[in-house]
Amino acid sequence: MLTLYSYPELFGVADNNGYGLKVFAFLKLAGLPFTHRHVFDASVAPRGQLPYIVDDGESIGDSETIIAYCVQKYRLTLDAALTTAQRRTDHLVTRMLDDLYWVMSYSRWKDDRFFPAFRDGFIAQHAQIDEAGLNKAREYNAQRYFYQGIGRYAPEQAYARGLADLKVLADLVPAQGYVHGAKPSSVDAGIYGFIANIYFFPIATPLKAFVVSQANLVRHCEAIHAVISR
Repeated sequence: MLTLYSYPELFGVADNNGYGLKVFAFLKLAGLPFTHRHVFDASVAPRGQLPYIVDDGESIGDSETIIAYCVQKYRLTLDAALTTAQRRTDHLVTRMLDDLYWVMSYSRWKDDRFFPAFRDGFIAQHAQIDEAGLNKAREYNAQRYFYQGIGRYAPEQAYARGLADLKVLADLVPAQGYVHGAKPSSVDAGIYGFIANIYFFPIATPLKAFVVSQANLVRHCEAIHAVISR
C-alpha cells in the first residue's frame, strides 16, 4: 500500500504543513487507500523535503509530482472533467499557494508576536519535541526566509503579500460547491491544505483574521475537512 510521509498533525489538521495536507486531502478525495506516517526528520526524503510517498519501493517527493504520479499510475479521475481553461487556473492557483506558504510559515516562526503560541501549541501536542528543538528549527527557518526573501520584509509588508493571495482565493472560491463545480477537484485539496493551516490554528495572525471574515473560505475549508475526516 502507498505510504504518505509528512509532518505531524496540529490543532486538528492532519499535517501542519500546507503541502503535506494538500497531498493528504487529495488522496482522501480521490479515494486512493494509503497509510499515513508522521515524521519530523526529512533527511531521508527526496531532496530532504516533506511530504513524500513510498509506493512499491519507489520514493516520490514534491506535492505536485506526487499527485501527478498517483493520477497516472492509479488512473485517478478527480480532475478528468476539467477544461483546458480550468487547468490553467489550477496551475496559477498552485503557484500562488507557493507564495502564500512563505507568509504563512513566516507568521509562525518569524513573527515574535505569534511564535510563542505556535511553539507552546506544538509542544503541548508533541511532547517529544522540546523548546530547544523548536528554537533550533526557528533559527533554521530564519535562514530560509532570508535567502528566499520574505525574511527581509517588515511584518506588515510580508502580510500584505499573503493577504493579497487570500483575497484572490476569496474571489475564486464560490459560496456553494467547489472551485470547478459541485464536486471537489485537486485544486480544492490544494486550497484546503493552506487555508486549514490558517483557519484551524488558534493563533490570531492577520491571515487568520482575513480567513474567518470570508464566509465562502470558511465553508469551503470546513466542507473539505468534513469529507476527508470520515
